Amino acid sequence: MNISNKIKGHFNDSIKAKQDSIDVIVDPIICAGEMMVSCLVNGNKILSCGNGGSAGDAQHFSSELLNRFERERPSLPAIALTTDSSTITSIANDYSYREVFSKQIKALGQAGDVLLAISTSGNSNNVVDAIHAAHQRQMKVIALTGRSGGEIASQLDSQDIEIRVPAEKTARIQEVHLLTIHCLCDLIDNKLFGDL
Repeated sequence: MNISNKIKGHFNDSIKAKQDSIDVIVDPIICAGEMMVSCLVNGNKILSCGNGGSAGDAQHFSSELLNRFERERPSLPAIALTTDSSTITSIANDYSYREVFSKQIKALGQAGDVLLAISTSGNSNNVVDAIHAAHQRQMKVIALTGRSGGEIASQLDSQDIEIRVPAEKTARIQEVHLLTIHCLCDLIDNKLFGDL
């Protein structure tokens, strides 16, 4: 095996996944960004969740809003539901891992808030349950998915937005999810605080 060629292959595959996504997800990203801006302008917040690498993406998104993306600006209200280990482990232990996000949403979510639900397969049970809880709380949902969209695609309401990456490999989907998150952060900053 030529390690150099293997690494170059990863880069080329990542580039191709992004190129394949351009025409498919630009419009949903615009709509999602506008939904997030409206949420924030109205004094609401954005909750985010996911598992594994998607948990990292959820935390990445909330940190960009709470701290800053590429400019100095006021902090924006966002909560990653993946970060409180005591809450997550107590819910998983006392109830089930499937409820680790939905129980938090039932306590923290308010009408007008937005849930950013991230799942590369679209089949993460706890993310599906988080979407149900968000709907019960009259929240809108933005779902970052891949492949066929999975169970999540069938659970979204007409007011929700799915940003589905047209790729099969988890790593490639996650790479496009990260770029999508940066696009959303940039759109939010530009809409709220003007172009740089």
